[in-house]
Amino acid sequence: MKNIILLGPPGAGKGTQADLICDLCNVPKISTGDMLREAVASGSALGNEVSNILDSGALVSDEIIGSLIKERLTMPDCENGSLFDGVPRTTGQAQQLADMNIKFTHVIEIHVDDQDIVKRMSGRRVHPGSGRNYHIEYNPPENEGYDDISGEPLIQREDDKPETVLKRLGVYHDQTKPLTDFYTKQSEAGFLKFFRVDGSNTVSGVFESISKQL
Repeated sequence: MKNIILLGPPGAGKGTQADLICDLCNVPKISTGDMLREAVASGSALGNEVSNILDSGALVSDEIIGSLIKERLTMPDCENGSLFDGVPRTTGQAQQLADMNIKFTHVIEIHVDDQDIVKRMSGRRVHPGSGRNYHIEYNPPENEGYDDISGEPLIQREDDKPETVLKRLGVYHDQTKPLTDFYTKQSEAGFLKFFRVDGSNTVSGVFESISKQL
């Protein structure tokens, strides 16, 4: 059984690697976003509580996230383990997962330098109607600034603007440095295996590094 946590800054390629790891290990991906959407759609008492919190614009508490995780891990597809993407975000959440007696086997950090993240994300351009993505350097449209298929203008999302990316990276570093320390100590004590891979490599190169360690 493999219970894996995947850490990494926004824009590091966690989503792509998470899908590849899930296929490799035959485990489901567990993310807070998916769990919250599923809870709301279920119409359960917990789902209704989540819906009210989200509608009010408040943050869902660690306690509720913990309840959703506990419920999710009872499902049959978690028999071989699971991959946590986006959870935990803080040492408080990490301690909560430890208190729930989830035996994590691996914690993977995808590392990418801040300047590379800013370059990756600020170069993104999106066609609003379809969601088609481009990158001004790595995957440019045929005509600069315009969608290949519709010919309509591309936009830069607010989340991808350099100043926004830098703010998000600041939050990530504030929260994640204590997290990596938390799991490094657990790794040194022999409870799990913590390792870091270079996320500036190609998708296949990053996955090869991860699969060797797993």
